[in-house]
Amino acid sequence: MNNESIGVLEEMVLLIVMRENEINGAEVLRQYVDLLNRTISLPAIVSVLKRLEQKGFLTSTLGAATSERGGKRKRLYQATAEGVAIARTIQANRNALWSGI
Repeated sequence: MNNESIGVLEEMVLLIVMRENEINGAEVLRQYVDLLNRTISLPAIVSVLKRLEQKGFLTSTLGAATSERGGKRKRLYQATAEGVAIARTIQANRNALWSGI
């Protein structure tokens, strides 16, 4: 497993990606705002997605071109096995801490 740590924002974005089979940055932004009731910019989300991909916690592919985007393809993100593993480790660590409260 990758020994890199992730911050809270990265964790939230990773969990949002894990909720879907494939998801693009705009949809991650929408879910982040809706689920967490927080504001953030699309460039900030894209930066986090790229960082998680560099760390090996996400992979991405280009989706099909769409007419509503002028033929431009969307980048679609998926969690890797390492991404799922680090999310589960974070969850277990949080549960252990909460159990002592």
